[in-house]
Amino acid sequence: MTGKEHFLNIANRKSDKCGFWHGCPNPASIEKLYGYFGVENDFELGLKLNSTCRWVMPEKYGMWQNPEQPVMFDVLLGKKRDSLNQAGVFADCEDVSEVERFPWPDVKYCDFTKTLEEIDKTIEAGQAVLSGSWSAFFHIACDFFGMENYFVKMYTDPAVVEAVTEHIVDFYMAANEKLFDLAGDKIDAFFFGNDFGSQLDLLISPEMFLKFVMPYFIKFTQQAKRRGYKVVLHSCGAIDKAIPYLIDAGVDILHPIQAKAANMDADSLSKKYNGKIVFMGGVDTQHILPFGTPQEVRDEVRRIREIFGPNFIVSPSHESLLPNIPPENIVAMMEAAME
Repeated sequence: MTGKEHFLNIANRKSDKCGFWHGCPNPASIEKLYGYFGVENDFELGLKLNSTCRWVMPEKYGMWQNPEQPVMFDVLLGKKRDSLNQAGVFADCEDVSEVERFPWPDVKYCDFTKTLEEIDKTIEAGQAVLSGSWSAFFHIACDFFGMENYFVKMYTDPAVVEAVTEHIVDFYMAANEKLFDLAGDKIDAFFFGNDFGSQLDLLISPEMFLKFVMPYFIKFTQQAKRRGYKVVLHSCGAIDKAIPYLIDAGVDILHPIQAKAANMDADSLSKKYNGKIVFMGGVDTQHILPFGTPQEVRDEVRRIREIFGPNFIVSPSHESLLPNIPPENIVAMMEAAME
């Protein structure tokens, strides 16, 4: 069975064994990991570790090609970022016309040549293809205001927040449509990311989530479903309150299952949602993977495999493999997943 076949069996909840994805090495981890495993890039690392699927993110492969506007969304007008609360372009905006005058990115500058080459490599290797623009509209809207300003303006200037969000979403929808036209059925799942939670709870109330996130979120899931793609969402944090909305919106697989966030432990999630959505992740990157022994990692993988069952993809609870994770623990995670 190929990785593609295995992935689709899991997504359709018809598998008899779990899958595995190694995650994505943080730039600071690359030298150590590639040297340890004797590989040149993340594609080779995934093959070395028997990953069921591969993430082919267009932004990583030269998607944006506008020499006069090197940053796709210039949320700080060229300033260096100091914090998530740093005031963005629309921090003081009270007029939608100001939003309309902003130089929003044009999809004509999106080039998917390299992305398509990487997709073809992935197919040839037998792995499932997870692709589509990252489409992080929640993050980018946040950056255009600054986090605190963004949350406040949901109450004080909702029309401005909606106008900014619509422009971001319209661009990503058009970019995805362009890629999907080119790739066709070569893509198995649309993989996109928006971190909706902190360690303790959703970043905004469920009421604000339903008003300012879900109407736009559904546009992306419907776009993918029209193409026959599965939908994989990445959202870090304690997002338990949002999971029912995500299921209703058509999310097939939820990643990365931040194990130490509130109510995101395997037991709680399995009791509430197993059979309704597939989980991908859950191997704790806050304690077990960086500080545990290889045996402790194996024991943890076996534990969560037992809880989630075979329709589950073992993976770190954050996709970024940080430098503090020993390569030996990545091997232990993979070996326990493959048992």
